[in-house]
Amino acid sequence: MRRLPQIALLSDGRRLHLQDGPIDLIVEARGAEHPVRAAYEAAARRFTGLLDELCDELTELRKAAQPAQCSLKGVVARRMHGAVAPYAGDCFITPMAAVAGSVSEEILGAMLGAAHLEQAYVNNGGDIALHLGEGERFTVGLMDRPDRDGVMRAMTIEADDPVRGIATSGRHGRSFSLGIADAVTVLATTASQADAAATVIANAVDLPNHPAVKRCPANEIQPDSDLGARLVTREVGALSQTEVRDALEFGAECARQLFDRGLIEGAVLRLCGDMLVIGPKDIERRRSRPPALENAVHA
Repeated sequence: MRRLPQIALLSDGRRLHLQDGPIDLIVEARGAEHPVRAAYEAAARRFTGLLDELCDELTELRKAAQPAQCSLKGVVARRMHGAVAPYAGDCFITPMAAVAGSVSEEILGAMLGAAHLEQAYVNNGGDIALHLGEGERFTVGLMDRPDRDGVMRAMTIEADDPVRGIATSGRHGRSFSLGIADAVTVLATTASQADAAATVIANAVDLPNHPAVKRCPANEIQPDSDLGARLVTREVGALSQTEVRDALEFGAECARQLFDRGLIEGAVLRLCGDMLVIGPKDIERRRSRPPALENAVHA
C-alpha cells in the first residue's frame, strides 16, 4: 500500500510542507489568519491524490508531445501538455518537461479558489507559482548552480509585472539535461510555461561534440526516462572563456526567440561563473539588488 502524502506546517509556523513521492512543495500564504488557514486546507485537499492522477497517465506523459493533439485527461496533465506544445514542432519534448511548474500552479489555484490572499507562492524544488496582490512584491534569490551554497543574484517581481511563474533547469538539477548550462532561470506568466521554457533553453546552452563534455543515454541511468536513449550531460570538463561564451550565446539566442514569441518574460543563463540576462531592461536592473534569501531558486 502506498504511503499517504506528508502534510505539515514547518517549524516557523508560516509555511506548509507537502510531500508525496518525488513531489516536494514549500507553500506560503500571506493575509488574514482565517483566509490563510482556508488556503492551506485547500492546498492539502488538492495535493492528496494528485500524484496518483499523474501516475495514471504516466505512460502518455512520457511520450513526445504533439503540437495540436492531446489525449490526456487530467487537469494537470493537460496543463503540462499545453506548456510544452509550442515547442513540440521544433524539438523532442514531453509533457514531463513541465510537471513541476504545473503541479505548483495547480496547488496555488486551489488556494486562491478558497481564500483571498495578499501574497502566496508554491515552490516545487525551485519551480514557483506566484500570486501577488496589489502593491505586493516577491524577491527570489538565484543560485549560481543548485549543488552549491550561496545566492548569486536576486530578482524582485512586482505586482504589476506579468510574471507569475519562475522555473530553473540545468545539468545540476533533479532532471536530466541535453545541454551544459549550470542553471537557466526563466520568468513567465505561469509556472508551467516557465518550467517548459527553462528546459528548452537549458538544452540549447551547449557545445555539441565537444570532447570535454561527457554524455550517456538517459535510459542507462534511469531506465524509464522519458528521454529514452537520448544523450544527457553527465560531466563538463575545462572550457575556455570563448567556449563558455559560445555555449551561453546558443542558449541566449533560443531565449530571445522565445521572448519575441511571448513565451517568456525573461531568462538568466549561467555557465562556469558567467551569466547572460535576456529580457526587458527593468528585469536586468533588478538582478543587482541586494539578495533576499527566503526564496532561493534551485534547478
